[in-house]
Amino acid sequence: MSDPHGPGVDADAPRNFPPAHLTNADAAAATVGIDTHQVEAVAAQSARKGRIFAWGLWDWGSAAFNAVITTFVFTVYLTSSSFGPSGTVEAQLGWALAAAGLLIALLAPITGQRSDSSGRRKFWLAVNTYLVVAISAAMFFVEPSPEFLMLGLVLVATGNIFFEFASVNYNAMLAQVSTPRSIGRVSGFGWGMGYIGGIVLLLIVYFGFISPEVGLFGVTGENGMDIRVTMLIAAAWFGIFALPVLFAVPEYKAPAGVKRDKVGFFASYARLGRDIAKLWKESRQTVWFLLASAVFRDGLAGVFTFGGVLAASVFGFSPGEVIIFAIAANVVAGISTITVGALDDKLGAKPVIMAALIGLIISGLLIFLLHDGGQIVFWTAGLALCLFVGPAQSASRTFLARLIPPGREGEVFGLYATTGRAVSFLAPTMFALFVTWFGAPYFGILGIVVVIAIGLAMLIPVKAVQEQLR
Repeated sequence: MSDPHGPGVDADAPRNFPPAHLTNADAAAATVGIDTHQVEAVAAQSARKGRIFAWGLWDWGSAAFNAVITTFVFTVYLTSSSFGPSGTVEAQLGWALAAAGLLIALLAPITGQRSDSSGRRKFWLAVNTYLVVAISAAMFFVEPSPEFLMLGLVLVATGNIFFEFASVNYNAMLAQVSTPRSIGRVSGFGWGMGYIGGIVLLLIVYFGFISPEVGLFGVTGENGMDIRVTMLIAAAWFGIFALPVLFAVPEYKAPAGVKRDKVGFFASYARLGRDIAKLWKESRQTVWFLLASAVFRDGLAGVFTFGGVLAASVFGFSPGEVIIFAIAANVVAGISTITVGALDDKLGAKPVIMAALIGLIISGLLIFLLHDGGQIVFWTAGLALCLFVGPAQSASRTFLARLIPPGREGEVFGLYATTGRAVSFLAPTMFALFVTWFGAPYFGILGIVVVIAIGLAMLIPVKAVQEQLR
């Protein structure tokens, strides 16, 4: 892969390194014989570290939506018997999320492309993030009654749409806070922060509101108040921890040589079509990676989506035990993701993804084969499964980020979101089909394993090292 910095420039340095000559020498540095350029370079690197931490805090805060709302608390609440008969509410939730996925697939690459060309990437990250915060807070008004089901479904669906739009801009900022040699560590740090943030927030809401009969501030479970107040906590959590990246990371400005003219909304689709055709012609390997990653990323999503279902229905976990397992799973996933980020920089993203997918397949098969062994099986093989989810997600992001030229990050990560949403039906469909065919919930894990295996097979022919896109 070509070095975007050019020959003779340290790939560990920020893109504006070495700094321009100072007009006046730094007096303090001069008195001890330190080159003023070194002082400026150290300051630039220190600023970069601060920006990385601020960037990672957005992932930390986003756990409020990922872990609390869409995975372990609100959607579980929304599909309870309080909102309608079992089977009906789950199907309605599925259709609502499918509609959201369709809108994301249609709009994500366009919104990303337009944020690139307008030079307002951070602005749109802020807008979409705080729309998610407002939607999360509005979930407080969803009372446990069938007449509130539609409100809950609309809020979950719209929250997913704006969260994905925010994620496109957030992922695009990866190039602004990392260097070519540190991008794996930085991406892993972000994913790991998300998992750890999920741990902390789940502990707060579980022991503060959901588990005790009378929680903090006298909150009880009457009229679903414990869950509804949890939504306010989640909204505040995301809103607070999304602020640092907006203050610490400068607004994106496309370099003059790659800046693209602004076009109208519908003209953006024509430009997108031309860009995809060019991508297929000049870098077909990248297209194949987008397709392969879409499949295995859906399998990864299925691991968390149906993990709680399997824990409860097959291994006899209570709702409280499911949340405790979720906390442990986030600990394992967070540590492994941060740790493996360094390997991504040394070995490249593809070996990390391949190893993680193989580990996921083996762990999933162990859960299936040993399902009669009781909770100890899920605690061991299930946590082993979580070891590999985060590294696969993080390395998938860095594989793509290394290819994108300055000025097209939002557009290409928009395609990344679109391809992922285009096949988001795979894991749920395979899970449901295997359960239906064989008549037992534990067969669902085989459906998810099949999706991951297909993604792995599609990834194998993709070249590990590619030239940067043009």
